[in-house]
Amino acid sequence: MVDESAPSSVGTLLRQWRERRRMSQLNLAIEAEVSSRHLSFVETGRSRPSRAMVLLLAEVLDVPPRARNDLLAAAGFAPIYRESSLDAPEMSQFRRALDFILRQQEPYPAIVLDRYWNVLLANEGTGRFMGLFLDPEVADTLGAPNALRLICHPRALRPYIVNRDATAAALIQWLHRDLLRSADAGIQLLLDELLAYPDIPHNWRTLDLDAPTAPFLTIEMQKGDTHLSFFTTLTTLGTPYDITLHELRIESFFPADEATDAALQRLNALA
Repeated sequence: MVDESAPSSVGTLLRQWRERRRMSQLNLAIEAEVSSRHLSFVETGRSRPSRAMVLLLAEVLDVPPRARNDLLAAAGFAPIYRESSLDAPEMSQFRRALDFILRQQEPYPAIVLDRYWNVLLANEGTGRFMGLFLDPEVADTLGAPNALRLICHPRALRPYIVNRDATAAALIQWLHRDLLRSADAGIQLLLDELLAYPDIPHNWRTLDLDAPTAPFLTIEMQKGDTHLSFFTTLTTLGTPYDITLHELRIESFFPADEATDAALQRLNALA
């Protein structure tokens, strides 16, 4: 049942998502196969949408599950997507899958990230790699491990990244795109933090629509005589119905050359 007594901002939220997707009212109405007049009434608050209408418009606008729950709540309906802890009993099979993927990536690094790029899980290869470049005391001052903070912070890995500008620029642009897709305030806070670091170019503050010319980005690390070069992949769950699972990403690091492969193998043998 709709809570008629609750003030609803669902029309405002829908308009914001439509504008974020750069769609006109008419285009959205055509895509959703609904009356443009009714859609206008929904956005202005003159009409309260049904639960089915909210879900239909959210689907057409490609609204992420967390924000779909917000739309439903704003319209007076119960959320449909749950958010479970990775330690919850119903997540045990997925945790086993995560542990399997992390083990299989050895001796190369692999990490599990949430939507804010916080490192939730990591394999032993990650620990060996981080031990080469980052003092544990410095790491402690940076707070909970965050992949973007570790790469961009001037006291973390940034001094050891040979192609630091290209790497940081690519990741900050990724955050810009994440923010455009999700409108998540937490992502905005992380982006603002990274942009406040010293020596950040002014043009990184906006979304760059120019495509890089290289086929993929490699991350090159140098400390003393140790030189490592990586490319990474991001893995997501195919059909998530839980918000936690929808937002998780597994980043796997692969050697971009034979020397890096050999160095990681030696590190593993010495562990």
